[in-house]
Amino acid sequence: MKIIATDQAPQAIGPYVQAKIANGFLFASGQVPLDPVSGEVVGTTIEVQTQQVLKNIEAILEAAELTPNDIVKTTCFLKNMNDFVPFNNTYSTLFNEELPARSAVEVARLPKDVLVEVEIIAAVKEKA
Repeated sequence: MKIIATDQAPQAIGPYVQAKIANGFLFASGQVPLDPVSGEVVGTTIEVQTQQVLKNIEAILEAAELTPNDIVKTTCFLKNMNDFVPFNNTYSTLFNEELPARSAVEVARLPKDVLVEVEIIAAVKEKA
């Protein structure tokens, strides 16, 4: 197993890692819209918060030498399912070729009272 850590995504604020590679997959902890430098929540709308979540995911993928096309599954947690359409519009900008499998659920509360959290599983390419 290999731990993936980058200063380009928010540091873990609890007993977990940003991501871990095991058995050919990267498992990333849920990303919320935190600025990796300040640790503060970015934005107040679902669109802006989702953009920051996607930036954080891309940073973790880059640290693991992966791209969004390597994502095979996402789990999306929304504070309000009424944000589903604008969330989808922003979320879809992460992908240009391969779409992952996905679950999206409404939850009562997220860390720091953010509007969205997304976790990913990605396939790790074998080195030649």
